[in-house]
Amino acid sequence: MNAVQSGGNEGFFAEVPEPVPYAGSGSPDGLAYRVYDPERLVGGERMEDHLRIAVCYWHSFAWAGSDVFGAGTFDRPWLAADLDPMEAAHAKQDAAFEFFEKLGTPFFTFHDADMAPAGRDFAESRSNLERMVERAAAKMAQTGVRLLWGTANLFSHPRYAAGAATNPDPEVFAYAAAQVCAALDATHRLGGENYVLWGGREGYETLLNTRMRQEKDQLARFLELVVEHKRDIGFTGPLLIEPKPQEPTKHEYDYDTATVHGFLQRYGLQDEFKVNIEGNHATLAGHSFHHEVAYAVEHGLLGSIDANRGDPQNGWDTDQFPTSVEELSLVLFEILRTGGLGSGGFNFDTKLRRQSMDRIDLFHGHVGGVDTLARALLAAQALIDDGALERARADRYAGWDSELGRSIHGGQASLSELARLASDEAIDPPPSSGRQEHLENEVNRVLWFER
Repeated sequence: MNAVQSGGNEGFFAEVPEPVPYAGSGSPDGLAYRVYDPERLVGGERMEDHLRIAVCYWHSFAWAGSDVFGAGTFDRPWLAADLDPMEAAHAKQDAAFEFFEKLGTPFFTFHDADMAPAGRDFAESRSNLERMVERAAAKMAQTGVRLLWGTANLFSHPRYAAGAATNPDPEVFAYAAAQVCAALDATHRLGGENYVLWGGREGYETLLNTRMRQEKDQLARFLELVVEHKRDIGFTGPLLIEPKPQEPTKHEYDYDTATVHGFLQRYGLQDEFKVNIEGNHATLAGHSFHHEVAYAVEHGLLGSIDANRGDPQNGWDTDQFPTSVEELSLVLFEILRTGGLGSGGFNFDTKLRRQSMDRIDLFHGHVGGVDTLARALLAAQALIDDGALERARADRYAGWDSELGRSIHGGQASLSELARLASDEAIDPPPSSGRQEHLENEVNRVLWFER
């Protein structure tokens, strides 16, 4: 039996003959959801509709488990080196959709290079993608799995060593534009609900050979072209930018959500793009996941989420499955309090560890991550229902509802008028406690005792 035949009638995941069930918290079955019940109502909405979970194509099916020190370790017959590239793409797609269906999650995500092999030139690469997209459309119709978002890989090929949109060579810019054009067309064809632009290498390695302003101007023009094409083809989903601070480059121009926000405002693109926030990227930028989501929510920028985590002992993007209910509870609290994710979702941009070699480990990683997310959703809703955090915030800023607060915020009070008021009325406000420890205890009270 050859490598592809091992995914014959019995499938690539024969150890999981049926979709992963919900079995409840007491289940000893490692291949059953203990918390994630798609039909459970949380705050009046189905759990599946709150979370809108997606599986990524790249780490799960296009990666062999290699790292900079060693070759791939995973049992992935669809990645066998002796396969014809299109035959391998078919097998990979068969494995992916078998996995999506058996895991029971509603969405997937992909890069163009994940789904289709590169051809001898751009025309052949685009043709390969179009053929694989048509095949994916048939599988989506068969399984009911939907596309959360698509994107283009503008970082792996050597032509992108110095970036794509920010490359000093305009021919590289043009090639990248063509690639995004094809990937956006593919996303539209598959009914994708968003489109993501992840630069990967849109930054610099050294300032000695870099014109930062020119590169940012190029990036802005690239984004303008994407907006124009979105309108031309009638794609109605949001365009999302995924912030990342560094790795593989020394510095990237979309360092964090606040940096992306400033960039969009500078170039008049603030109404055209939102952000796709990844947990591991947040911590690489020196922030918490909670911070990045809270900033995006407060500024109307939140589009979608890549649910993963880093390792605090490692300074790079490890993309591990999320395991912290506490961390995700605060992320979901911010999302729920302002109405949810809309067309976004929680995409599992996650990698198995290299020693988790078996195909079934993909199920264990995702089932555990999904349950962590579901448990965090319940805790976040409990925090909303409890109201302690909202009351604390309201109380802390209550003074801004006074006549003084309204006059300052509304622009009626000048600097000299405030100086005169402070002098004439001898304003000398005492400091007030932020009660941080009390609020941390309130969060733990809900996390520990919510059922």
